[in-house]
Amino acid sequence: MKILTADQIRELDRATVEREGIDTVALMERAAEALAGWVASNIAAEAPLLFLVGKGNNGGDGLAMARILFHAGFDCTVLLAFAREELGPDMAYNLRRLPAGVGVTQWQGGAEVFVELSPQTVIVDALLGTGLRGGVDGPLAGLIKAVNNLPNTKISIDLPSGMAAEPALEPASVEEGAIIDADTTLTIGFPKLAMLLPEAGDHCGRIEVVDIGLDREFIDCAPTPYFYFTAADAAALLLPERKFAHKGSNGSALLVCGSAGMAGAAVLAAGGALRSGCGLVKVHLPGSERMAVQANYPSALVSADVGEWFSQLPPLEGCNAIGVGPGLGTAEATVKAFGELLAKAEGRPMVIDADALNIIAANPALGRKIPRGSILTPHPGELRRLVGEWDSEERKIAVASELAALLGSVVVVKGAHTMVCLPDGRIYFNSTGNSGMAKGGSGDVLTGLLTGLLARGYSAASAALLGVWLHGAAGDKAAEYHTPQAMNSADIIDFIGEAFAELNVKC
Repeated sequence: MKILTADQIRELDRATVEREGIDTVALMERAAEALAGWVASNIAAEAPLLFLVGKGNNGGDGLAMARILFHAGFDCTVLLAFAREELGPDMAYNLRRLPAGVGVTQWQGGAEVFVELSPQTVIVDALLGTGLRGGVDGPLAGLIKAVNNLPNTKISIDLPSGMAAEPALEPASVEEGAIIDADTTLTIGFPKLAMLLPEAGDHCGRIEVVDIGLDREFIDCAPTPYFYFTAADAAALLLPERKFAHKGSNGSALLVCGSAGMAGAAVLAAGGALRSGCGLVKVHLPGSERMAVQANYPSALVSADVGEWFSQLPPLEGCNAIGVGPGLGTAEATVKAFGELLAKAEGRPMVIDADALNIIAANPALGRKIPRGSILTPHPGELRRLVGEWDSEERKIAVASELAALLGSVVVVKGAHTMVCLPDGRIYFNSTGNSGMAKGGSGDVLTGLLTGLLARGYSAASAALLGVWLHGAAGDKAAEYHTPQAMNSADIIDFIGEAFAELNVKC
């Protein structure tokens, strides 16, 4: 799914209107029907709805939703944030169409309008859309702050009001707290880039993409380096299962993980690899720690290192992909052994994570030995060690993309909406995952899963995209079962099978 800029979105709306021979009011009605349908399916009918509406198209969507949902049986009221003479033509038209049963109040600049608001009221934010330039200040910023102080559930339409669609348009001068803190954002057509980045993304809550049938030809031709990776995209990447496959033909993954006292990282990586579909998984770790892997995963093969950390190469014959880093440590012997592993990988793709990334950061010459077509999986701290500091989210995206191009490999920047940078410049943001995955060991599971997918025969790009989606989807299922608070990284392994099953249904 492509991610377009605010300017492209305006052109897309215009193209849809022109190609279909409809007017902007009809397009607004189509959007309102789809948005209202989501509300009707997800909000209890007895919950009152308060629509905060601005003066442009976003406000027009809100007014049309209020009319549609009132006729569907909801108790709807409207708070106008601007004087009636400031309203755009489509907005004014939808205001005139409101049924008499929808109460309309003009905001006077104070928070007293919310004094008698029921806590059960759901607030629908339709103040500002993707056309925002320069942030919000003054009275409207005061309204947003007053809304944020309310305990009510908040649903934003297209984008939380006060947020610009692109990070470059998020100026430092925006007043603190002048972005709606939504519980859910119903974004039209596709997410907006700023929603997927930590500077502003926390304001969005859960992101739900609402399809309103915008012009497909325009979308297909629109240039963009940014994409949102969904279940449908993941399903399209699945390799077919072959009836006469055997363990040898399904690939062999080698994991070089763990050190004395850090066997858990190897166990978690092994668990991820064993759920990937590859035929064989071998784990190389200190011999003193081997029982941790063998007791948890008897189907994994173990190669024992003589030291308490990675100090000697395991046999590489027959292995198709190598995962290295979790729990490895950075001892001098490990640095030397890692350099030898890079030199003797002989084109085998690698997944490089954790301490392996830290070793490369401290020894940049090793980076030149990374086999092309590998996958690097830094979290933001590890990325900083590799490329240095950045002063904006835009710059972070740029340096990660530059690193991918330089190495001819995929760079996976872990976090909310994990970012997958391909060496050709395309950048994908993941649609799965949750805060419960912010636990030690989650990245180790991902390393194993990605290594197994590479061994299974997926390209680096496909393995990274599919693996990140599966990892997040398994995390979502684990959070649903255990709650985000109580889940841990090992739970992700248990639900990878269910994530695969979801994709098999979509094929």
